[in-house]
Amino acid sequence: MNSNFKEKLSGFAKITEENLKKYNVLTEEAMPQKDLIEAMNYSLEAGGKRIRPVLVYAFCEACGGNTELAAAPAAAIEMIHTCSLIHDDLPAMDNDDYRRGKPSCHKAFGEAMAILAGDALTVLPFAVVADDDKLSADQKVAIISKLALAVGRDGMIGGQVIDIQNETRTDVDEANLRNMYRHKTGELIAVSCAMGCISAGVTDNNKIKAAMDYGYKLGLAFQIIDDILDVTSTTEELGKPVGSDEELNKTTFVTIHGVEKAREIAAGITDEAMLLLETFDNSSFLKELTEMLLKRKN
Repeated sequence: MNSNFKEKLSGFAKITEENLKKYNVLTEEAMPQKDLIEAMNYSLEAGGKRIRPVLVYAFCEACGGNTELAAAPAAAIEMIHTCSLIHDDLPAMDNDDYRRGKPSCHKAFGEAMAILAGDALTVLPFAVVADDDKLSADQKVAIISKLALAVGRDGMIGGQVIDIQNETRTDVDEANLRNMYRHKTGELIAVSCAMGCISAGVTDNNKIKAAMDYGYKLGLAFQIIDDILDVTSTTEELGKPVGSDEELNKTTFVTIHGVEKAREIAAGITDEAMLLLETFDNSSFLKELTEMLLKRKN
């Protein structure tokens, strides 16, 4: 991993964090909602890899765009991702007490406030994009449309439904897992890539599709690595409890194939993702990012 890559990666993450603070400020008028705003910011500021906003910036750059144009959609996708983490940790879902080494939102603020914080972080992103003064009206409409589909019934939320249903099934196979991961994880990653292209002014649907196909493959490889880390990592490294998949009776790529075969599958999917990056002229950063995510330890 070269120094230019690390500098750019941390730079994109830092810009994202600075922008997130601007969009959810506690004002005098909003004092009655103080607890809600603090719960939202608690989770937004918990850190993490910021991979989704980084992908928005990286694809904007790879398509020859000014990365300032990607600021609003990058912040928007991180808000929605944060919402998914808040809700995932709830007792009705995965029932995790820790996230990124800190008490989960519902442990810090109570279950009701965590639900509401997640809800608020689902809708605020659309206002962030709609009110942006850098993107054109056509770009905003395209981004909002793709983002809404990626979040809803046929996207992230639909994937969560499949995940919950799988916990009580004994016939979950690899095809089912791939479908669930495509929805639960892949949709937000794929739409991040698409929003980066749109922010750069790309209107070629074939190019946007190539970016999204890359995102789906990256999302699948990312989730398989998560499956592996749940059985090979530690709570300290991962920032959340390990072994939760087994505890919740979840079928994963590891339970089906074992750790080593799962690693091979993730590596093969990563190679396929790399090939899709050949569509883009300036993809060296994206290639390093893809390789880094395959080899990550947390």
